[in-house]
This record gives sequence, C-alpha cells and structure tokens, in this order.
Amino acid sequence: MGTCHHFNWISFARIPLDNKDFPRVITYINIYLSSLHFLLHKDIFIHRDISLISFLNNNICHYILNVYSDSSHSALKYLKDTEVNINNVILMTGNFNIRDSLWDPSFPFHSSISDNLIMIADFFDLVLSSPTNSCSTRYSNMAGESNSVIDLMFL
Repeated sequence: MGTCHHFNWISFARIPLDNKDFPRVITYINIYLSSLHFLLHKDIFIHRDISLISFLNNNICHYILNVYSDSSHSALKYLKDTEVNINNVILMTGNFNIRDSLWDPSFPFHSSISDNLIMIADFFDLVLSSPTNSCSTRYSNMAGESNSVIDLMFL
C-alpha cells in the first residue's frame, strides 16, 4: 500500500479527511517541468478520486484532471453533478473502469456510463485521444477474463 516516490517526479495527492477518505488517484509531474509551477487544487473538486492540477504557461493557467472511477462510477457521477467554472482544462486522464466498443475494439457493447464520460469531456471541451497503436491498458491475470481498455486520455 502506498505510492511510489522517485527524485525525478513530484507527486500530488489529497490528504485524507478521515480513515475512509484515502485518495485513490495520484498525479506525477516530472521535475523538469517544475518551472511551470504546478499546484494541486483541493477546493474545486472535493472527491477522493479526482485530482485537479493547475500550472502556468506564458502567464495562462491550465488544468490537468486525473480521475479514478470505481465500480460504482462515483467520481463520474460527482463530475456530472458538480457545476464548476474552470477554463483551459487541457487534459483529462485516468482509469475510468468502463469497457466500451467506442475505445475497445475487442468489446462489442456500448455503455450508457460512457455517454456520461463523453458528456463530461465535452463540458471541458475535450475529445478522446486515439492511440497510434491500439492495445489493452488492463491485463487480466484471471483465466477466461479478457484484457481491456479502461485507461483513457481526453485532450
């Protein structure tokens, strides 16, 4: 249990409010980018599975949104129901735990939860990034369970 620490990376994670509030998402930024003054925002999205990081580039504030979506998709429900007024979200990434034919060619079905994710991305004016080489992002260690694509990036 815990996170990896390396001298070339700065880690950003919320401090838990109590024993049931441990964050399940962490963001790593390479130290070579530290001149962009990255900052974790704990006041905009108050959710253990959402990390919002800002940085300055040419005196313009930009945001990176990192999301972990559990099996009940609580972070996505929170994002869908929370009204925020932030511009310049340039990246939303994470483990969304949604199998869908939209991004996984080996999966034949569409999920209504995917529609919520696309709606959230659209709210931030982001679109799903397509990999140059399609491959699974989660590899199953259980016999009979197929590999899947559940880690996504929206730009």
